[in-house]
Amino acid sequence: MKTIYLTLAVMLMTACHNNQPDKNTADHSSDGSARELTATVSSSAEEDDNLTDGTSLDEKGHGNQAEVDGVTGATAVANPASFNGTLMIPPQRLATISLPMDGIVKELPLLSGSYVQKGALIATLSHPDFVELQQTYVESHAQAEYLEAEYQRQLKLSQQEVASQKRLQESKAEYLAMQSRMEASRARLQQLGVEAEGLTADHISALLPIKAPISGYLAGLEVNVGSYLHAGDPLCQIIDKNQLMLRLIAYEKDLKDIQVGYHLKFYVNGLGDKEFHATIVSIGQQVDKANRSIELYAKVNESHPQFRPGMYVSARVVQ
Repeated sequence: MKTIYLTLAVMLMTACHNNQPDKNTADHSSDGSARELTATVSSSAEEDDNLTDGTSLDEKGHGNQAEVDGVTGATAVANPASFNGTLMIPPQRLATISLPMDGIVKELPLLSGSYVQKGALIATLSHPDFVELQQTYVESHAQAEYLEAEYQRQLKLSQQEVASQKRLQESKAEYLAMQSRMEASRARLQQLGVEAEGLTADHISALLPIKAPISGYLAGLEVNVGSYLHAGDPLCQIIDKNQLMLRLIAYEKDLKDIQVGYHLKFYVNGLGDKEFHATIVSIGQQVDKANRSIELYAKVNESHPQFRPGMYVSARVVQ
């Protein structure tokens, strides 16, 4: 029995000795894990530093300077400057017809929206002052011719010492005064659009013709036959759409992205997705105090029969 107990005790001691870990192996394993952990922490720190500097890592681990959206992963690209505004007529292409004198409308051969050529008849007016002005010119023209002849006669007599110097001076003053009256009447007739040359007592007109100063479309005609208009009242406007412009609203933040000569593409409300083009020709120099906006003007490069002044547009700088 003692032999059996002794044998069992030896077996138990051997088993316990085999289950204990080797000290050297444990030490080596512990050192390797520590080194691995240190390398992982260093790598993470380096990546954090790179992200802090604004540099992202691509799939291969190389630095990439482009900004990346944190949610979608898309690269952020700045949009070109965009503006809203309207179509407009430049001042040189818009004519307001104002009456140079009082008058009653006698004829209106056209309607708003009609196309007229330069010099076409728009309306006729009637007023006694127009008849009197023509009469003044005709009479002063005739008297000026007579007084000029009398002055030349007195000048010759004075040279021959037959006429007095006083009479010569009186004749000259009368002639110059009448000539001045005639020229004033001529100038007033020219302001009315009437050529004084060839006007005689047999060709005095009772009606003052109002003619188009430029070619274009008639707009704002709000009078009728028989209307009495005062001098300076606007009769209508003529719009030349051959060279339209854009009046756009920009803001202070847009100034760095716009310059005279930059090209734009724009769309017009009511004309669908059709794309048009324009060129910036002027940038306002004054900022609106209320909304900090700046006016921007661009020349439209194309024409379209549906273009109308005042139509809303949206425009964008072409990059």
